[in-house]
Amino acid sequence: MREEEKKQPSQNFLKRRWAYPAIYLASAAIIITGILWYQAGNDVNEKAKDYSYDGVPTDNEFNQPAEEVNRSLENFVMPVSSPEDTVIEKQFYDTEASAEEQEAALVVYGNMYYPNQGVDISKDGQEFDVLAAMSGTVTKVQEDSLLGNTIEIEHSKGIVTRYQSVKDFEVAVGDVVDQGQAIAKAGKSLFNEEAGVHVHFEIRKANVAVNPLEYFNKSLATLQEAQLEDKKVSGEQPDAEAAQENAAEDQASEDKATEENGADDAAEEKPEAGQKPKQENADQKDDAADNGSDVKDEE
Repeated sequence: MREEEKKQPSQNFLKRRWAYPAIYLASAAIIITGILWYQAGNDVNEKAKDYSYDGVPTDNEFNQPAEEVNRSLENFVMPVSSPEDTVIEKQFYDTEASAEEQEAALVVYGNMYYPNQGVDISKDGQEFDVLAAMSGTVTKVQEDSLLGNTIEIEHSKGIVTRYQSVKDFEVAVGDVVDQGQAIAKAGKSLFNEEAGVHVHFEIRKANVAVNPLEYFNKSLATLQEAQLEDKKVSGEQPDAEAAQENAAEDQASEDKATEENGADDAAEEKPEAGQKPKQENADQKDDAADNGSDVKDEE
């Protein structure tokens, strides 16, 4: 009897309608509580590991490399350390400038006229360091006997700066340079000897030269958004070999013309063969006739 009485309370509990639902709810609550506790613990651990997190998202709007984003915040600067001490020896050839300004922006080489596609910068005839006008990647380092050695730095797709008439290269193709970093020293060129020691500086978009003076202290984005058909751009510079061939041909033409002029002058001074003796004989006969008439008059 006593054992049956002891079993009755538990049996009675399970027989109640709400017993099993209550057990299920309690079990679910325990499971959910365990899951939430586990997730909360993982979040705390992840935040503890990310000690460099500063709350600023690393992805940029256009999913561009961080270096290009930094370059877009830079402004083009003159490729020298102290612009106030420099002189612009020759300006950019502007198709909308006055006739006098256009004439001053022409480079004469080999009896040919070439529009200046950049600006020629000098410092009182002294050598100076040539600096990167903006951060970028070096894409060209080339020796050129005519233009005076060339360095090109790409800053964005299709936008480059070009440095000519330089020497003592301090960079190589593939180098990543910072704005203001020394890349070479100013030198001379056969193409523009009048400028003396200088650097020829160009800014190009899609291989079209634009006036650097219009973009100094302006951002890369300004040039990216610019419509080149509305800008003042110049023609092409001479190819070294072609220009030298033209110069040689012009020199040969001048030498030939000089020789021909000299031959013509000599021909004018030299009488034709036999002409001088005949003239002298005629003069002698005239003198003899005059003397004979004088003798007759005296008689």
